[in-house]
Amino acid sequence: MFVNSDNYIKYLRLWLITLFLLIILMVAVGGLTRLTDSGLSITAWELFTGILPPLNIEEWNFYFSEYKKIPEYQNINYDMTLNEFKVIFYWEYFHRLLARILGLFSLIPLIFFSLKFKNNKYYSNKYYWIFFLVCLQGFIGWYMVSSGLVQNNDVSHFRLSIHLSLALFILCLTYWFILDIFKVKKFYEKISNNLLLFILLLIVIQIILGAFMSGLDGGLIYNSWPDMNGSFFPNDVLLDDIINSQLFNNPSIVQFFHRSTAYLLLFFIIVLNYLNLKKETIKNIIFFDIAILFQIFLGIITLVSGVEIKYASLHQLGSILVLSSYFLILYKNSN
Repeated sequence: MFVNSDNYIKYLRLWLITLFLLIILMVAVGGLTRLTDSGLSITAWELFTGILPPLNIEEWNFYFSEYKKIPEYQNINYDMTLNEFKVIFYWEYFHRLLARILGLFSLIPLIFFSLKFKNNKYYSNKYYWIFFLVCLQGFIGWYMVSSGLVQNNDVSHFRLSIHLSLALFILCLTYWFILDIFKVKKFYEKISNNLLLFILLLIVIQIILGAFMSGLDGGLIYNSWPDMNGSFFPNDVLLDDIINSQLFNNPSIVQFFHRSTAYLLLFFIIVLNYLNLKKETIKNIIFFDIAILFQIFLGIITLVSGVEIKYASLHQLGSILVLSSYFLILYKNSN
């Protein structure tokens, strides 16, 4: 049977680009949900329920009464009114609604492709990995939320970092598929894979530390730059604090590591630029440079502003620009 390859490629490109944009929106709303402390407003997973928001006062009172049972309300928001609760509820509700839409959109078109284009020579089942990872992200999202429902006033920053890291991994995987389906031209002169992988490792570490900062509210302290309230090292930390098992539970140390990793990353990016100064690769590296410098600028503004939501949200979205520009380099350097 003849199957039009052009239609398959066209539909696949459209699906991947839309999916990529939807994931970006999901990350943005997720970040705002965290920044507004809204993530614990819905205390049940509601896998197949909760599609519609509360439609009457009885339903609102039910959700509010469930929220009153958790430590965040009892220890922090004990004087919250129902109208104030509605604000944080809707942030989490829209986050979950987007997750449902993303889940369906990552599966239904794939079923269509399987039924209509199975015999196409370009057809591949590899795109089902996106759907599998989106499902896994849903489980991890609830795993994260559940950590703040019993003993803690907030979710575990370790689980938060897993949730964010997986979201960005799905984004990068989708972006890689987009570059592949558009047949983006590879580099003729290759860059050292060891250097590229080391810089990627630093970027991943920096993202994880950023998630730790968010989960620990680490941006609310030491709101000065380049010093930390007049010193290089945080003055509320002892040497013993750096070598004990609670190292990554200390917001001061996490902020110090986040700053230090940024400096280290910047140094190796300068090395990357120097080694490729007279090569064709420099054009893409410069685009990555701009993304990094913009992200550093947003990080500084976020810190000195005391983590204003508009700057913090842009800083999180900046990580998408950094990853996308860097994965373009990785893709073009691949065989």
